[in-house]
Amino acid sequence: MLGRVFLSALFMLAGVAHFRNPSFYERMMAFLPESFAFLHLIAGVFEILGAIGLLVGPLKREAALGLFALLISVFPANVFVAMRPELFPEASATVWWVRLPLQAVLLAWTWQYC
Repeated sequence: MLGRVFLSALFMLAGVAHFRNPSFYERMMAFLPESFAFLHLIAGVFEILGAIGLLVGPLKREAALGLFALLISVFPANVFVAMRPELFPEASATVWWVRLPLQAVLLAWTWQYC
């Protein structure tokens, strides 16, 4: 249960970050046509809903499946950040590359609850 609570907190923080720092997430979407820039807000909403769902017993499995799919769908944006670190001076290029294999850890952790 503690692992699920911690995973939920991570997704909740990530989801809220989409609304607290939208310009960062809009830059992550720069590889898509401009009309898709709003997708980061949808991702934030689904991260928040998934975080809540992980804590609700009957919804745990569906929430985990949704978060698993979300992690896969945002992976191209994470690759874009790693390949264009000059657009993301918030951290070093190394940090952006280290995030990529950590995505596999999050996928495995989320899959436990599927």
